Amino acid sequence: MENAKLTAKDFASTLPVKWCPGCGDFAILNQLQKVMAGMGLPHEKYVVVSGIGCSSRFPYYVNTYGFHSIHGRACAIATGVKLSNPELAVWVITGDGDGLSIGGNHTMHSIRRNIGLKIVLFNNRIYALTKGQASPTTQLGAKTKSSPMGTIDFPFNPARFAIGLDCTFVARGIDTDMAGTTAILERAAKHKGTTFVEILQKCVPFTDKEFDALKDPENKEDSVLRVTHGKPLVFGKNKDKGIAFNNFRPEILEFKAGAVPDEVAVYDETNAEMAYLISGFQAPEFPIPLGVFRATQKPSYEELYYGQVAAIGDTKDNELESLLSGPDAWEVK
Repeated sequence: MENAKLTAKDFASTLPVKWCPGCGDFAILNQLQKVMAGMGLPHEKYVVVSGIGCSSRFPYYVNTYGFHSIHGRACAIATGVKLSNPELAVWVITGDGDGLSIGGNHTMHSIRRNIGLKIVLFNNRIYALTKGQASPTTQLGAKTKSSPMGTIDFPFNPARFAIGLDCTFVARGIDTDMAGTTAILERAAKHKGTTFVEILQKCVPFTDKEFDALKDPENKEDSVLRVTHGKPLVFGKNKDKGIAFNNFRPEILEFKAGAVPDEVAVYDETNAEMAYLISGFQAPEFPIPLGVFRATQKPSYEELYYGQVAAIGDTKDNELESLLSGPDAWEVK
């Protein structure tokens, strides 16, 4: 194929990247450029749509079509793009504030419809662009510019939110895990229907230490659960801990390294109930899960839409003029 030799550099724009030094967005940008190159599609087959926030500068930094839209409305605009040309690979880049606060309703209905959007939600647990106010994912008790005494709002869990809406592809990665998060985005790129990928990422000015436990070389294997379809839920530096489910309640089992007991659950990404339980794991009680939580198939919205259009054919029964003048219309005098 002519475009198969494109590299990640081919998907980098000529504009200067304006994020704070050390921001997790840089790593995600590099990962997504690599994924786009690997799909073998030409530049014009991609559209990147964003809302408002630090993450929403993304369309400027990829050499594709792009739309920097308005706050919270990226999914709505991306839906129009996908329906207008379902052959396009449409990526929605959003953040925990943009996608779950003012844009929560649009995110929810995009997932409900199962329209073929690749939603990537950058989660730094803060409103960073507007300088440090609490966001929908800010942890309970966190002191921020808008909660100087500590926030009393219970936070959203983005992955659980998507799984609860029966999203057909839900995953969680972390900015600095180049191999793991790139693999997640590669799978998301190939999925038909809505994909929802939460990426935990550092905000240097406001949440610099937020995910340090998941990145510490010495201890991260005890803090992270890497979820893989068909593999037992094992974690720990010595792979000597596992997750079992007892009457739908998760518990941690400890065992001799290499001797995984039968009670340890084998992960099934097609099992919605297991995905929901896993997505709710919180520290310090449980390790934080990373990987693909849910992957299943059902007809996408665009497939059903164009199937309905084809079924109507050339008849005029459903044209607007016929509907307005039909038996179900009346005139008020």
